Amino acid sequence: MKTMAAAIQSESTSSGVALHVLPALPYGYAALEPCIDARTMTLHHDEHHAGYVDKLNELLAPYPVLRKRTAHWLLVNPRSIPQSIRTPVLNNAGGHVNHCLLWQSMSVPGGAALSGSLLGAVNDQFGSLDQLKTRFEAAGADHFSSGWVWLVVEKDKQTNGPDRPVLGIVTTSGHDNPLQQGHYPLLVNDVWEHAYYLKHENRRPEYLKNWWSVANWSNAMDRFSRSDNPAGAPSEDNFPEDQS
Repeated sequence: MKTMAAAIQSESTSSGVALHVLPALPYGYAALEPCIDARTMTLHHDEHHAGYVDKLNELLAPYPVLRKRTAHWLLVNPRSIPQSIRTPVLNNAGGHVNHCLLWQSMSVPGGAALSGSLLGAVNDQFGSLDQLKTRFEAAGADHFSSGWVWLVVEKDKQTNGPDRPVLGIVTTSGHDNPLQQGHYPLLVNDVWEHAYYLKHENRRPEYLKNWWSVANWSNAMDRFSRSDNPAGAPSEDNFPEDQS
């Protein structure tokens, strides 16, 4: 009887399977200054994110079936990955997915303000946008070591009927993603030191507070409008930041 790894590796695949690809930034390297400097953006995108994509492609090269799968699919289907490569695949797929959403979670200073149904949900859940920011900053500052802080639609929780999903603030370590716990991410900030250390040094709370000047509420509102898909199993069409 074949092992899962042998079955996956031996299965044929058509030529021209798309590999995981580093997406271009949706703005210039200096576009988020003064909050995030151009040197940090260059290293973060061209070295860190690119490294996760390259390593993911390397790990999956012997497995043509897995090469067909998006990084999002890999994250939420860990048991379909051979155990011998499971941990590094999840680490690098997470690094890819998380960074894709990070770039979309930011925009040039002075972008769209929070409004509409997401603003209503924020007021319901946190009392005000200012209180959301305070809690988000505190969660990111208190998170031990490297990781991420997220605004999410929480799994299987609703108030005032099905049209009022419950929002939550969560943190994840390493390159874990809230999708792995069934939550649907709306907005994310990176609290790995490489995201802020060149400019803010060890002042993570300062970085988190300043980050709101580049938060992309337009993208978060768009994601919220599509979050009625069950949070535990978001469709890949509902996850455009996975550009694999």
